[in-house]
Amino acid sequence: MILAGIEAMNVFGGSAYLNVLELATHRSLDTTRFENLLMKEKAVALPFEDPVTFGVNAAKPIMDSLSSEEKNKIELLITCTESGIDFGKSISTYIHHYLELNRNCRLFEIKQACYSGTAGLQTAINFVLSQASPGAKALVVATDISRFMTVDAGETLTADWSFAEPSAGAGAVAVLVSNKPYVYQVDIGANGYYGYEVMDSCRPTPDSEAGDADLSLMSYLDCCEQTFLEYQKRVDHVDYKDTFQYLAFHTPFGGMVKGAHRSMMRRMVKAKPSEIEEDFERRVMPGLMYCQRVGNVMGATSLLSLASTIDQGDFSSPSRIGTFSYGSGCCSEFYSGLTAKEGQERQRSFEINEHLNSRYRLSLEEYESLFDYTDLLKFGTRNSTIDPVIFSQARLSKSKTGKSCLILEGIREYHREYRWIS
Repeated sequence: MILAGIEAMNVFGGSAYLNVLELATHRSLDTTRFENLLMKEKAVALPFEDPVTFGVNAAKPIMDSLSSEEKNKIELLITCTESGIDFGKSISTYIHHYLELNRNCRLFEIKQACYSGTAGLQTAINFVLSQASPGAKALVVATDISRFMTVDAGETLTADWSFAEPSAGAGAVAVLVSNKPYVYQVDIGANGYYGYEVMDSCRPTPDSEAGDADLSLMSYLDCCEQTFLEYQKRVDHVDYKDTFQYLAFHTPFGGMVKGAHRSMMRRMVKAKPSEIEEDFERRVMPGLMYCQRVGNVMGATSLLSLASTIDQGDFSSPSRIGTFSYGSGCCSEFYSGLTAKEGQERQRSFEINEHLNSRYRLSLEEYESLFDYTDLLKFGTRNSTIDPVIFSQARLSKSKTGKSCLILEGIREYHREYRWIS
């Protein structure tokens, strides 16, 4: 039997973050409902960070853990993002170059809102299962940033889109997929997918976001139920409560996940409120811990939740994780896999929590000043130079773990130029 799944996974949650309750207070948002949103911090992209640096910095520790022979087995690189930097040239080309991957490698980019990371993961899994190149590995890098402002309300666009800013994060998750699924062995064929056309949220221009918050919530809840029902049709003897020891969700913000889980427990299990609350804390909350510290990173978020679940859960015996992935517009999927103690130990060796602890905490004044750099780095910028002394404290925080990081130096004739710092 051919196995497939995640051999290694790592997260890069930026070099700086902002306390979102402070931001909500500063923006005069309704903080009485803020606690229910289950948000704590958001990673903030600094001027020398972009989707390429995030993706490379997530994948580099995985590459460093491989031998030259193992690294040369990577024959597929998929980048997953809605934060592309060119209409034609894929960011996978930059990531391929700075990771020094074998040139005999297929590389391309997927854009499908927040579903893109799952689309990349499932494509990589099927590449491994196909045995088109026996023993080959695939690298999936889901990377996104938020350096945009929301557009004004309109006839159907809701004015209450203000909570998008506190929840919008930045970061990347890199996943090495192979026939050695040490960290997460997928349940082959156990996939329920569901999609249709809906205008719940979108990026009408590269650096702005628009949407209908209520419609987005309804679409998310609908897809959560429908993907699970389709999964249930394809897999025998599935029960929402008992089949999965843990559940990982795409997390726009924690409160949305809690609402979806509550709805599923009511519909599928007929559970009472106290049972729902206990189940949420035990099975779902481990997957929210990293999401609460990074924010919504679009295509990377369901993978971020999966990484958090594996790091924070109890895997003293092999346990099944059910994952729900949703992307606006929309496409969604429910899939599952197994993780054991050895997988958790391998996962924890990347010290994701320590990385998040080492980030620089931005003041509100520093955060506000970042908007001055938006035009210098926006989509389609032809020439720009990054001031090397900007936020030197944040750059130093990246080195607390002793790991080198890639930063953006500037843009020359549309070509982005990077260098390593340590």
